[in-house]
Amino acid sequence: MTSVNVTDPNQDLTTRVFDNFYDFSVVVDSNAYDVVLSYFKSIFGDSLAAQNFTVNFFQVSENTGISVEQLLQEIVGQNQLQLTATFSYYLNNLRSNSTLLGVSAPVTPNFYAARNVLP
Repeated sequence: MTSVNVTDPNQDLTTRVFDNFYDFSVVVDSNAYDVVLSYFKSIFGDSLAAQNFTVNFFQVSENTGISVEQLLQEIVGQNQLQLTATFSYYLNNLRSNSTLLGVSAPVTPNFYAARNVLP
């Protein structure tokens, strides 16, 4: 007889985290997924943003080899802007240089090419 407080060992206690756009899929412990998702929901308040950051969080953890617990300890206490900068750093290491996140260097055109542009 099972109860709410006793887990059933016959049930699968994992969650599949996937992103179809980047063709990423990983199976994680459901408790770890719930902890990470609830943390991001407390930071952002928006459910969709929290889910996207959770998928990115597990993608970073999988590709860098850093454990979920260690990575979560690193980001605890950061606000939305700091989290965005941290995730930009990690995700830029996984992406192509032509699709970097969070880079806002203004492009200065050549003097002679800019001179020929009409307002």
